[in-house]
Amino acid sequence: MVSLCVSETSTINGQVAIMGFDFDYMLSLMPILMKYLGTTLSMAVWGLGFALIIAITLALVRVYKLPVLNQLSQLYISFFRGTPLLVQLFLLYYGLPQVFPIFIGLDAFSAAVIGLSLHFAAYMAESIRAAIIGVDRCQREASLAIGMTEMQAMRRIILPQATRIALPSLMNYFIDMIKSTSLAFTLGVAEIMAKAQMEASSSFKFFEAFLAVAFIYWGLVLVLTQVQNWAEAKLNKAYVR
Repeated sequence: MVSLCVSETSTINGQVAIMGFDFDYMLSLMPILMKYLGTTLSMAVWGLGFALIIAITLALVRVYKLPVLNQLSQLYISFFRGTPLLVQLFLLYYGLPQVFPIFIGLDAFSAAVIGLSLHFAAYMAESIRAAIIGVDRCQREASLAIGMTEMQAMRRIILPQATRIALPSLMNYFIDMIKSTSLAFTLGVAEIMAKAQMEASSSFKFFEAFLAVAFIYWGLVLVLTQVQNWAEAKLNKAYVR
């Protein structure tokens, strides 16, 4: 055992024990936690895919100010941005089956993906809407002038340019989504946080277990940050003089 100056307190059989920081235990826990990394990433990737579909739809509704749908989209964004993600997950997994029996068969993983999608779509929609508005209006006018329809101009000209503008904020939301998957353990999803909780409960080494989780999430964020920098450089290449 490697003992450092950090200490932690645990209760065993009603007695309080103080032990040193177990560095070897934290290292041995890493491979165990990494086995559940696939579940965490799967939730985040599925959540991102659905969130982008919902967000783009909401953003277009807001940009074109479609009657009724615009008001409904504002209500949606207000609700999901104004309430905690944990509350939304509980409403989906524990609340909806009581009101709508069709949701009784909803498993914890699916509930977590749906909750993450709905929650982050509300934030992404505003970023995408701002990016679309940020594209020079002359681009749209020129597209219509050469015979494109409104949807063709949006798909071929506006959205590709808006992607470059929205990318930094969308990547930040994806990083936040990966970290938010840790809340899925409250629904019973066996992911990194859930496994760390189980290991800590059996060994009473909570600090080591949760520090290992922190390092894994930190490593993921560092990798995604590099991906973000590469993607931004790629998209901005045509604009660099």
